[in-house]
Amino acid sequence: MASSDRLKSEALMEQMKLHMSTDAGKKLVEKIGLVYQINIAPKKIGFNDKSFVVDLKKGEVKEGTYEDGKPDATFSFTDDDFIKVSSGKMNPQIAFMRGKMKIKGSISAAQKFTPDIFPKPSKM
Repeated sequence: MASSDRLKSEALMEQMKLHMSTDAGKKLVEKIGLVYQINIAPKKIGFNDKSFVVDLKKGEVKEGTYEDGKPDATFSFTDDDFIKVSSGKMNPQIAFMRGKMKIKGSISAAQKFTPDIFPKPSKM
């Protein structure tokens, strides 16, 4: 796989952008009210990462790093592991313990990062 290939996670982030405008997305903003930065690498964490901001204060999802200070928590994943965690196929705590997910920032904010914040994929 060439590094220029699109990450599977990009499709999920596009769905997440649409999800934020729904009633369910607006409830997430009210319930969670935190900002997450998610760094996704094609194969190995820390190499050729692509960053996304899931802003559950404003109800926005965008590509790039968070520019309004520090995010509440920053996660780093490989593309495949992010898909597994966001779809509920891998428990976030297990992913962290196995080194499949790295976390920086508030642990209490990180604990609110669950598969429930992501829209259920229609086709993936």
